[in-house]
Amino acid sequence: MQQSRIDWPTFIGSVAIILFVCIPLAASPAAAGAMLQSLYDYIASEFGILYLLASVGAISFLVWLAASRFGNVKFGEPDEAPEFSQMSWIAMLFCAGVGAGLMYWCATEWAYYYDAPPFGAEPRSTEAAEWASTYGLFHWGFTAWAFYCLPAIAIGYPYYVRKMDVLRFSISCSWFLKGKEHGPVARVIDFLFIIALVAGAATGLGFSAPMIAACIAWLFPIEHGFGLEVGVMALCVSLFVVSVWLGLQKGIKRLSDINMYLALGMLLFILMVGPTIFLFKTSLNGLGIMTQNFLRMNFWTDPFTESGFVESWTVFYWAWWIAFAPYVGLFITRISRGRTIRQIITGMLIFGSLGSWIFYMVIGNYALFLQLTGELDFVNIMNTVSGDAAIVATLETLPFAGLVIAVFAFVSIIFAATTYDSASYTIASGATLHLPAGDNPARWHRVFWAFALAVMPITLMFIGHNADDPEQGLRAMQVMLLIASLPILFVGVAMSYSLVKSLQEDHPA
Repeated sequence: MQQSRIDWPTFIGSVAIILFVCIPLAASPAAAGAMLQSLYDYIASEFGILYLLASVGAISFLVWLAASRFGNVKFGEPDEAPEFSQMSWIAMLFCAGVGAGLMYWCATEWAYYYDAPPFGAEPRSTEAAEWASTYGLFHWGFTAWAFYCLPAIAIGYPYYVRKMDVLRFSISCSWFLKGKEHGPVARVIDFLFIIALVAGAATGLGFSAPMIAACIAWLFPIEHGFGLEVGVMALCVSLFVVSVWLGLQKGIKRLSDINMYLALGMLLFILMVGPTIFLFKTSLNGLGIMTQNFLRMNFWTDPFTESGFVESWTVFYWAWWIAFAPYVGLFITRISRGRTIRQIITGMLIFGSLGSWIFYMVIGNYALFLQLTGELDFVNIMNTVSGDAAIVATLETLPFAGLVIAVFAFVSIIFAATTYDSASYTIASGATLHLPAGDNPARWHRVFWAFALAVMPITLMFIGHNADDPEQGLRAMQVMLLIASLPILFVGVAMSYSLVKSLQEDHPA
């Protein structure tokens, strides 16, 4: 069958990239961690402003595109109905876009800002608490989903409208390629995509696996160590292998639907049994502060105090979204047949942002409430033990703590599974020679990448457990993202130009 024809240069090159990165890191974790930190500091300080400009550019471009005459262009035939229902489409795009990393950061991110707030605020002050409840909404809101949405539109247009029979990142620049979709320039772009995907996937699993392990260690008499974290990785891989084998309709769609309802049920429970009024007030207050300061937060470069906040947080997040954007864009392209450009842009920016915000508003603000009232010193636990331990301690304060922690762990596992079966599907698509709309990559191909994508996060967790500084693993993840995202930043400019030129050619005024 045509769908089983493997693009062997891309396949072999992708495997080589993973091995080339992982083997040196695992061989000398301490030295590799130190080198990566120096590299991160250099790139963040020298190129950080490009990430800030890219965020503003992506949002502005998508708003213009949705409002223009091109917003009515449909992915597919003019009378074609969407392949998936609105709810399933939202669930799949959300699960693919956020993963279990959201479960970690929605509970812990505020604590970093409370201890070291932006804009020169006094640590642990009222102003610091307000920024702590706000900045997570900013980092996981419109900008993240704008970075995801741009490649989805740039890839989807040539794939569905111009009827290209390959589903890979490089077709986002099809106007420049001029029919050479398997040429050297296209292959370079696809290699950059694979590097970015491996780094982005590794970061998400690298954050979530230790958190899931901490929950399992609390539920059962198991010591939380590197072995348990690898076991969690094996469980996640097994789940997304099964999901990949079943395919989009039976696997990814079902898991995404189930997880969305489970996650919403857990959040509703915390909202009802927790400090409900405080959570509502803090959430509305955070949205107000973000709305009032949105331009300030996007353009803040911290030139006078140079506190490192922008480089450590905003640049890190923008790099994460940019690195993950080609993968999310490819997957959303695959599930968006029958939808218009305007529907995809508004759906992703609105529903994607709202989905992320709900987690921060409930779980993050509940942890902040415990800190402010003195019921739990979250910040101290995070600083002296780990963020994973602080998350478990927070969930312990709820009624039916065992059940809540079990559901939290289960939702995190399914988030990891749905994200990385989507990732394995996407990378398999990129290493398939021809993939007409509606076809899927070979099953064995998708299963292979489900296993291969686990190699990098295991390596990064190994660095964290074997380096002198326990934060080394976190820094290694940040550096991998920054390095991988930098070339994608420039490809993003090319794909935007290519998309506009293609639209103007096909739909003249």
